[in-house]
Amino acid sequence: MQAKTIREIGKEYELELDKIASAIKKQKARLVLLQFPDGMKPYATAIAENIEKRVPETKLLIWLGSCFGACDIPQVQGTKPEIDLIVQFGHSAWNYGKKSRISVLT
Repeated sequence: MQAKTIREIGKEYELELDKIASAIKKQKARLVLLQFPDGMKPYATAIAENIEKRVPETKLLIWLGSCFGACDIPQVQGTKPEIDLIVQFGHSAWNYGKKSRISVLT
């Protein structure tokens, strides 16, 4: 299977890369975890590379564990180094309230 370009991926999914880059800059996030549903995981590297170009001062991690929807937040609190922001792709917005120190962008 030939890798898709970010433009081709963007035709299939609403990636909102400008919104993500803006949120990372606004929160001054240094370490961001990207979480994808299984159907988008083949595109995770291409998407991460595009975000890295937009916010080169930020380190990105890709969550490879299971993902069962917007309410399935990776349990990363207390890990070192600490994650500043979790970006969930392919999910409906979910109100997390003040339950977590980590911001979640859906």
